[in-house]
Amino acid sequence: MIKILQRSAANAGHPIGAGLLERVSWDDLRLFVVVARTLSFRKTATVMRTSSSTVVRRVERLERTLGFRLFDRLPDGVGLTAEGRSVHSAAQEMERASRKLRTYLDQDITTRGVVRCAITEGLGTFWVLPHLVEFNRANPYTVVDLRSSMEWANVLRMEADVAIQLTKPDRPDLKAARLGRLHIYPFASRSYVETYGVPADVSEVVKHRIVDQTAPQIDEGVLTRLLKLPSVEGIVAVRTNSSVAHFYAVELGAGIGGLPTYAAALGADVIPIDIGLRHETDIWMTYHPDARSIRRVSVFIDWLRSLFDPRKYPWFRDEFIHPRDLAANETPETPARVDMAHNPPVATRPRKAKIG
Repeated sequence: MIKILQRSAANAGHPIGAGLLERVSWDDLRLFVVVARTLSFRKTATVMRTSSSTVVRRVERLERTLGFRLFDRLPDGVGLTAEGRSVHSAAQEMERASRKLRTYLDQDITTRGVVRCAITEGLGTFWVLPHLVEFNRANPYTVVDLRSSMEWANVLRMEADVAIQLTKPDRPDLKAARLGRLHIYPFASRSYVETYGVPADVSEVVKHRIVDQTAPQIDEGVLTRLLKLPSVEGIVAVRTNSSVAHFYAVELGAGIGGLPTYAAALGADVIPIDIGLRHETDIWMTYHPDARSIRRVSVFIDWLRSLFDPRKYPWFRDEFIHPRDLAANETPETPARVDMAHNPPVATRPRKAKIG
């Protein structure tokens, strides 16, 4: 890997000695690759789950170590210098070499290792996380780094081993599988219904309060289309980018909001609002073509697929099933409900879960 970076730097007119390269941080190089892809310190900070100041500090440290600038600072972001483009090419080769090395070394799942899973916030927090207990018991040496966020993760750039998202992957060099479908339905809390009542039809929604979520991977403008309104600004009570906050705002009575149909089936204290509205979106799993060659990752991918089996979990079927019918046929495979808004996780709580 050192020779790769030396060759690229030399081609750019900046020969680098082996002693200098020993001081180069591989973590800083990986961060550099993300900056080179996003051309933004702020976006990189979001991807890497850190602060913009940390990204700037680490890039400047790498530039000092190498002895030349990697980026030109621009008004609307950054741009790669000639030297930066050469280092970027080398770093990408190093990523590929690192992936092959991991494939060779990480075959024994009885030794400690990590699998990184990027997933949308609601599915990660309320669906996959409660099931991780059973996975950890079956695979005690695998640490799952669960990255629950509405931002996309680039599995080609090793930001995650596997990603679950609500938009179809558009890269032909990725492996992608459709896991199932989310059916979104309007819900409200009992306290909201007692205070404000329920709309009789779509036209009466304008007299009510709405909880809105805006975030990457969420269909922008879906509310205005469904409600046939030019804008929902006059009726939005709470708007958030967080799936967790959105869920609790609905459950706590802030307004009517769209939740997956299985929310009530898994124990959420909400009531479906029957006004002829519903929305659906597919769930996709994507991973690098080499991921299957890493046994630990392959085991995790198969386990993830089982969590979306429509035979066990009918709310992921293609066809719509009313939330009341799902509640009447609650499956024994659902995880324990944890009411994070009011109580800490307790092992003896009723076996119900809520999903956002």
